[in-house]
Amino acid sequence: MNKRSLVQTAPVWTSAPMPSQAPAQQGWVDVGGARLWYWDTGGTGQPVVFMHAGSQSGAGWGYQQPVFARAGFRAIGYSRRGYFRSEAGNPDDPGMASEDLRKLIDHLGLERIHLVALAHGAFFALDFALVYPEKLRSLTIASSYLGIDESETEYVQANSRLRPPQFNALPVEFKELHPSYRAGNPAGMVAWLELNRESLVEKITPMRPFALTWARVESIRTPALLLTGDGDLYTPPALLRMQASHMPHADVVIIKEAGHCANWEQPAAFNEAVLEFIGRHNA
Repeated sequence: MNKRSLVQTAPVWTSAPMPSQAPAQQGWVDVGGARLWYWDTGGTGQPVVFMHAGSQSGAGWGYQQPVFARAGFRAIGYSRRGYFRSEAGNPDDPGMASEDLRKLIDHLGLERIHLVALAHGAFFALDFALVYPEKLRSLTIASSYLGIDESETEYVQANSRLRPPQFNALPVEFKELHPSYRAGNPAGMVAWLELNRESLVEKITPMRPFALTWARVESIRTPALLLTGDGDLYTPPALLRMQASHMPHADVVIIKEAGHCANWEQPAAFNEAVLEFIGRHNA
């Protein structure tokens, strides 16, 4: 029997160079007890506000900022309390992240926005969607386990099976970046880790307006996109489908060879999915 050699048909990983950033102004908004840093590409396009993950900050959207601006949108990102360039304020009076977002929107004179929230940021995006639905054109939830209340025992148990206590002690890059990315893009991993290292200045735990139950999630009528990576250890496709069963009106996208940070690992696929979605909900 003849032996066949293994043929390399594709590169180990095709890296995405960081695009040149669009011109943007930077500023700070006083949300009561703290000032939050933001960037804003400006213009007359519909605003898209990016809410960062717990492992990143408002500085982590470099693959999105120029792409959304070039597509005609007004791209805006900011850091929540205690993150890169934003003040922490009093940890005993941490405020509500959803109210901080509203104050940012009011400060910028925005009426309705497309909200794109990643991971932990999506907890507060859902709060915002429930309290201020009239301010949203669309809601994108990427790679988040949503912060559902412990009373929803089936979902809580599923998350416990996914992430046992030992999980928290693992390196952040192992928990959040797909194995293919770590193996094939060492420079990208180093750049992501540097953003991670700079992201959190002081940990602040915001208050939330109410317990997030499935009944509340099911009441959301804002056009929604649920998105995750096929290798996300926090929100694998099975967990995303559980979420989608409570948001039957939502679009669902699973990005190949992406972990918890598809916006960084697979930016072209992430941007294409989100732009196509919000393009259908720009009325």
